[in-house]
Amino acid sequence: MTLFSNLIMGFGQALIPIVLLYTLIGTVVGTAIGVLPGLGPAGTLGILLPITFGLDPLCAMAMLCGIYYGAQYGGSITSILLNMPGESASVVTCLDGHEMAKQGRGGVALGMSAIGSFIAGTIGTLLLYLIGAPIAEVALAFGPAEYTVLMLLGLTMATSLGGNQLRSVITCMLGILFATIGTDSLTGVNRFTFGVTSLEQGIELVPILMGLFAMSEILGDMEKGMVSNPDVLGVSTRLRDVLPTKTDMKESMGAMTRGSFGGFFLSILPGIGAAASSFISYAVERRISKNPEKFGHGAIQGVAGPESTNNSASCGAMVPLLTLGVPGTATAAILAGGLMMYGLTPGPLLFRDHAQFVYGLIATMFIGNIMLVILNLPLISVWIRMLKVPLHILYPVVMAFIIVGGYCAAFNTNDLIVLAVFALLGYIAHKNRFPVAPFVLGYFLGPMFEGNLRRALIVGRGDLLIFVERPISAALVVLIFIVLLGPSVSWLIKSWLKARKSEDDNKITI
Repeated sequence: MTLFSNLIMGFGQALIPIVLLYTLIGTVVGTAIGVLPGLGPAGTLGILLPITFGLDPLCAMAMLCGIYYGAQYGGSITSILLNMPGESASVVTCLDGHEMAKQGRGGVALGMSAIGSFIAGTIGTLLLYLIGAPIAEVALAFGPAEYTVLMLLGLTMATSLGGNQLRSVITCMLGILFATIGTDSLTGVNRFTFGVTSLEQGIELVPILMGLFAMSEILGDMEKGMVSNPDVLGVSTRLRDVLPTKTDMKESMGAMTRGSFGGFFLSILPGIGAAASSFISYAVERRISKNPEKFGHGAIQGVAGPESTNNSASCGAMVPLLTLGVPGTATAAILAGGLMMYGLTPGPLLFRDHAQFVYGLIATMFIGNIMLVILNLPLISVWIRMLKVPLHILYPVVMAFIIVGGYCAAFNTNDLIVLAVFALLGYIAHKNRFPVAPFVLGYFLGPMFEGNLRRALIVGRGDLLIFVERPISAALVVLIFIVLLGPSVSWLIKSWLKARKSEDDNKITI
């Protein structure tokens, strides 16, 4: 099928009224979750995943994806008005967005965030549509050896999801270990079940996600004594005070364009994510700016660039998920769980066997971005009022949804025990600065890595050379070594340059 016919087919699915309704629900809920500090899109998707049982797969995934990219925009509202990012990718927006709010230009900052999000989301969706199928076609040539190395690359990249690589490795390995619980798919032998019948099918993913991300965040906030939100800076919500001027648009257009393309391609790499991409975008904009001293003091490019980047990154993160079956972020891993819940295995076969669904989903992302910009400019005053809801009222309601959602995942009371255990583990991890995202990626990628590794060794009769015999797998092995050795080589080069500079300075002094 041609690109044009795929486009028509996708919009034919996306424009069905019920699909439009769930897309709208997703974007509104996503923005609201982004506005509320602490919960984040990963936790929200974990809560709502069980609620989507029984829905049409396209309706469910349109809503879940809408929450994902809607939260990217919503997080900017608290960053600008409270200097408190509602979502991790919006941390950079605090630097200049809050300064603009203190200067009385908070409305313009919010408007620029909405426009930048729309432009970036549109560009990101278009790029996903253009390059998704070609990547999937290449991936169809993958055998067990290629998939083994690809999964290993994803696990290697997972170590960059946290600040400390050693701690990321530990949590990733724990995720792989927990994934081995249940019945071995190749031999049928029970592993680590300890005679507990409910563990023979493994541990349900949904309560794990809800415990690690949603409940643990609430427990942490409760410990800090967050009973009410900080004061919200006053901002005019009249449309004329929210829309950027021609000068603002002229100054920001370059930043939005660079952020849109940069965020998309950076987030294709597993482990980079929207937060890291936003920091990179901010650093680039400051470096190339004619007035770098304005950054940190209300530069509008400091809002436009990162906001465009993190929204485009949500589209880029879908590329490895849909085409290779490798989720690059914790949120993408939850979306992968949603796909598998409907019997849709992420990877190249998704494009071949379920093209109508894939292109329909991409079309809903494009429509969702239009909904975001149309809705969020007039709804800014509503989001501001929501920020004033005391957390001691909000969080008990959210906790009730979490508990109900954990039970509804499989209608098994044992899942509530799983939820409680992982909420406690997530809380302990946050307290000790252990990242939880690598755990989720380890839990998701571990079984695929193990299964393909064993199949590859069976095909190769135990010969490890099978992993470097074909060009694709050999190239991926080289890439793994680059990822592993890159930081060390970079550190050695910096140390050598620093030593050379010291020697030159000493010679000049003499």
